[in-house]
Amino acid sequence: MSSINLIDAFQDFKEAENIDRPTMMKVVEDVFKTLLRKKYTSDDNFDVIVNAEKGDLEIIRRRMIVEDGQVEDPLAQVAYSDAVKIEPDFEVGEELYEEIDLLDFGRRAILAAKQTLASRISDLKKNVLAKKYSDRIGDIISAEVYQVWKKEILLLDEEGNELILPKSEQIPQDYFKKGENIRAVVARVDMKNNNPVIILSRTSPEFLAKLLEIEVPEIFDGLIVIKKIVRDPGERAKVAVESYDDRIDPVGACVGMKGSRIHGIVRELKNENIDVINWTSNIQLLIQRSLTPAKITSMELDNEAKHANVYLKPDQVSLAIGRRGVNIKLACELTGYELDVYRDNEGEEAEFDVDIEEFSDEIETWVIDELKRVGCDTGRSVLALTPEELERRTDLEKETIDEVRKILREEFEKE
Repeated sequence: MSSINLIDAFQDFKEAENIDRPTMMKVVEDVFKTLLRKKYTSDDNFDVIVNAEKGDLEIIRRRMIVEDGQVEDPLAQVAYSDAVKIEPDFEVGEELYEEIDLLDFGRRAILAAKQTLASRISDLKKNVLAKKYSDRIGDIISAEVYQVWKKEILLLDEEGNELILPKSEQIPQDYFKKGENIRAVVARVDMKNNNPVIILSRTSPEFLAKLLEIEVPEIFDGLIVIKKIVRDPGERAKVAVESYDDRIDPVGACVGMKGSRIHGIVRELKNENIDVINWTSNIQLLIQRSLTPAKITSMELDNEAKHANVYLKPDQVSLAIGRRGVNIKLACELTGYELDVYRDNEGEEAEFDVDIEEFSDEIETWVIDELKRVGCDTGRSVLALTPEELERRTDLEKETIDEVRKILREEFEKE
C-alpha cells in the first residue's frame, strides 16, 4: 500500500470534522470501484475494504471454483486447477477469495485514483462548508480580520474558513485592522468556480435585528417582535416594534434604562442614530411616528396612491427631512407611503416670502436642491438659519452659502 499512501487523504477527511465515517468509506469505495471497472469492465465480484485508522485498504476478489473447462465467466468463476495452485485444499463449488495487489493496476492508474480521491474529498469539504453557512444565513458571527483589501476584507472563522466582507456591506465609518475581531451577519453563500464564497454584511437590516435580539431578552423570548427595520448604514435606522404582552412597553424595553440597551448597538454601528417606534396598523399614526423626531401638525392621506402630504411647523421641517434627506427617506421605506413635507404657516403673521425655485436664474440648480433637501424651500427659511448652521447641515462651501444669503437679502430689501 505504500505505493498509494492514502494516509494523507484520510487525514484530510479527519480535518473536515463534519464529514462522517460512512461518507468517507463510500467515497473511497467509489474511487477504487471505478479503477476496477476500468481494468476488469465490472466490479460485481470485488469487495473494497477500507481501514481509515491505518490509512490503507484491501481489494478482495470473489470467484466460484468450477470444473476445468467449464469457466463461462472469468470474472465470476475460476478453474479448479488454477484454484489449487493458490490453496491445495480448495474444492469445486467453493468460493475463492483473493487479494488484488494494487501494483497490478499500474503506477499511472494508482496516481489517477489518488488524485480523484483528493478531488472528491475537496468537493465534500466545499459542500459541507456551503451547507454549514447556508443554514446560518441571517445569524451573527464573529471572525478575525486576516487581510484588508480596497474592495473587501478577508476574515477567518474559528475553524479557519475564509469569509468575505465586501466594501458595499461595510458601514461607511468602518475601519478594521489585521487581527481584529469583528461581528457581522451571514448574508449569503455564493458559488464561484465551484467554490463556496461566504458573504458577510454589516449594513443589512438583519444585522441590526440580531444585535437587538442579543441585547433585548424580550425580543429573544418572542414577547416583542420586530415588525420592520430600515437603515441608512452609519447614518440612521428606524425600528418598528410591537409587544405581544400588554404589560411590556416595546420601545422602553428596546432602549433600556437611560438607553443602556441601545447604546451598545449604537457603538457597534458607528454611532448610527436608531429610532425605535411602536408599530401600528393605523397608517396615519405610523407616518407620524416614523417622522420622529419631528412633530406633525396635520396630514392629508391618499391611501390608493399611497401618498401623504405632511404639514409641520417651520422649525420642524428640517427635522422631518433630516440630514441629506435621510429621515424622510427612511420614513417612506418604513411606511410604504410617498411623503411630501410642507411648512404649516397657519397662525403666523403673513410675511412676504419667495420660493427658493424663483432664484434659479441666480442660484445654481444643485445648490437649490441641496437647500431644499434640508427643509429650506423658501428664501426666508434659508435666511432663518445662520451660515454656520447651513454649512453644518448641507454639503455647501462657506463661500457658496455667503453668496446665496447675499442674493436672498438683496431680494427682500427691495421689498
